[in-house]
Amino acid sequence: MKTIIVIGGSKGIGNAILNKLLSHSKVLNISRTVPEFEHANLSHFSCDVTKDDLPKIEHADGLIYCPGSINLKPISRLSIDDFKNDFEINVLGAVKAIQTYLPLLKNGTNPSILLFSTVAAKLGMPFHASISTAKSGVEGLVKSLGAELAPTIRINAIAPTVTNTQLASKLLRNDKMVENITQRHPLKKFLNPEEVAGMADFLMSNKAASMSGQIFEMDCGIVSFKI
Repeated sequence: MKTIIVIGGSKGIGNAILNKLLSHSKVLNISRTVPEFEHANLSHFSCDVTKDDLPKIEHADGLIYCPGSINLKPISRLSIDDFKNDFEINVLGAVKAIQTYLPLLKNGTNPSILLFSTVAAKLGMPFHASISTAKSGVEGLVKSLGAELAPTIRINAIAPTVTNTQLASKLLRNDKMVENITQRHPLKKFLNPEEVAGMADFLMSNKAASMSGQIFEMDCGIVSFKI
């Protein structure tokens, strides 16, 4: 049974990933809040990854970094601190986690790292300047570390479109907004957290042993198609 560190597994996509992995792996969850359920394969460490020292762990075969932000403002209203905060949450937190647990992962079984980007890193969207900049940094990190850590450790990222989580609740706060977002996607849908968790589970598994340095767009067609 593999041991996988999940950072940010108490809510949203991270929580769905937690539920998916627990059926076959030991999961060490690191987050500010405690998950709302218990499981024999789950251990929790309370920690703010951007402020606290990460907990000492003895063994790990995988690392999933889930924290993210949705900070949508016109460029005229974005402060330098907005850019710094988004970069710290999305990029520097991931770097901190990777640097901390890299020695463990190098000794793990078929080790793998998974980060998260966004479709906004590829598709220009108004008001996404700060988060798009940060997530583009995540994609650069994945490409660079994919080469640097090969062949020992694989690293990939998922770039989801709008996902029905608390983080995206402002984008889905009424029926009209839900309908508009649905219609913007060529597949006439947006994501649920379980879909993303299924992709995460696959990428962390030996079934994805030939995949590294890749950004997997779960976009419901919004980046891929123009129809």
